[in-house]
Amino acid sequence: MDPRTVWQALPRPGYLLSAWPWRSAAYLLTGALTGLLALAGIASAAVLGGVLAVVLVGLPLLVLTALAGLPVAAVERRRLRLVDADPAPGRHRTPAAAGLRAWLATRLRERATWREFGFALLFAGLLWPVDALALTVVLLAPASVAATPLLLAAAGDGREVKVLKQWTVTTWPAACAVAVLGLVLLALGAYLLGVAAGARAGLTRLLIAPRDGDLGDRVVELTRSRVRLVDAFEAERRRIERDLHDGAQQRLVALTMMLGLARLDAPPGPLAEQLARAHAEAGRALEELRELVHGIHPKVLADYGLAAAVADAADRSAVPVDVGLDLPGRLPQAVEAAAYFVVCEALANVARHSGASRARVGGGHRGGRLVLEIRDDGRGGAEAGAGSGLTGLADRVSVLDGTLALSSPPGGPTLLRVEIPCVPCVPCEPTEPCA
Repeated sequence: MDPRTVWQALPRPGYLLSAWPWRSAAYLLTGALTGLLALAGIASAAVLGGVLAVVLVGLPLLVLTALAGLPVAAVERRRLRLVDADPAPGRHRTPAAAGLRAWLATRLRERATWREFGFALLFAGLLWPVDALALTVVLLAPASVAATPLLLAAAGDGREVKVLKQWTVTTWPAACAVAVLGLVLLALGAYLLGVAAGARAGLTRLLIAPRDGDLGDRVVELTRSRVRLVDAFEAERRRIERDLHDGAQQRLVALTMMLGLARLDAPPGPLAEQLARAHAEAGRALEELRELVHGIHPKVLADYGLAAAVADAADRSAVPVDVGLDLPGRLPQAVEAAAYFVVCEALANVARHSGASRARVGGGHRGGRLVLEIRDDGRGGAEAGAGSGLTGLADRVSVLDGTLALSSPPGGPTLLRVEIPCVPCVPCEPTEPCA
């Protein structure tokens, strides 16, 4: 299989007879030409825009100068194919809306545009002269040395010719010897040409089209998408809670009241017994629905914040729980929700598995982080991944750049520690939720 880059072709025996030396020469030659054009275009636009900026006419030219990296980088990505067959796609985002204004706003705000502009300046000011110098030194100079016999016959009338304007050759044997030296230099230059083209292509790819250059952007976008998913999930939980609370729960309350009234009006007998059972079942269904609504997104959390919600969860726990939370006010909704469900899951595990006689939930906001500690005096030996439900909570906390750590040696005690970076909603009222 043919190598995909000039670097892979260089060590191969057939390199000199392959197309890679010619492709390297074409890459450097087109680089010199396009660099010269880029220099002329950028310099002209910058000077003209600067002169006309005083009358505001030159401002669009200055904007176009800032966008000069886009066409230069596009041409460079195409030229890379001469010496590197690996794709070199652009890293620009798609505008959120159609139209020139949205396109300009997107391009001027993204880092890829300014990175390409910096490359265009480097290309126009330094790289193209280097391309031209490499061609001259490793190709044109050896070629002129190899052409000494032709020059002696054509330009020197067979009597005298200067090689590279430095050495004088007056005889045919000397001209042939110099030509052999030129051929050797040409062969060596072909390798040097490949090295120069490979280094130049590597620098270009590093600056405008790195093979893993979008890894950081992808990580950032993945983190943002995970946060958006969590926010959307929380919003959906709140919507379901509202629908159940204002819809199904109210209907069940009305049904329970109607059954109770019918039971009171019914004479003693089988009908009254059936109504009593139906009334009891409706009451149990209402209680289960209330528990379900509370588990989806408790109203106390939405209305009064994390401290009140944790106190409510402690009151409903089967194991006595001491609460000591020191919070300056409301926290972001996603942080409050994640912290609350961590506490609920931890207290449920204490009641089901620990055999503890008492537990404690403490913590507060310290150093820009919400710190929660759930401790119990149980038997210990708990594992986060052993069906405790904490793995999913750890994933949820990690979306918010938080950490969840569990310490539970055999014999106890068990300590679950959660840290989530966040900023309190100081301007908000103490009971006002924040985004």
